[in-house]
Amino acid sequence: MYRQGDVLIVPVAEEAVPAHIEQARSQSRDGLGRLVLALGEVTGHAHAVMGPGRLVLEPGPFGPMVLHLPEGGRVVHEEHAAITLPKGWYRVVRQREYLPGAVRIVAD
Repeated sequence: MYRQGDVLIVPVAEEAVPAHIEQARSQSRDGLGRLVLALGEVTGHAHAVMGPGRLVLEPGPFGPMVLHLPEGGRVVHEEHAAITLPKGWYRVVRQREYLPGAVRIVAD
């Protein structure tokens, strides 16, 4: 398991990846060519993956993301040390917080 700030990255065995992920539409890369896992609402900084791969957002308001890195990659952020990920599949989960009457994704 890997954590960078409010983003948790969990390795997933290839046989455990849901079949619908293969046909699902990938998230677009940003203007810098990165796969953005989380964008800071306050700072504008991003937890992002550099290198080849694809990112699929699963349905639902808190739907986790599935990340495929066929050659491995690096997760970068302006305020955290970079994390090197080996090739494979990952589930990306954003930290959530409870507010009276609601649950929301943590914003930095």
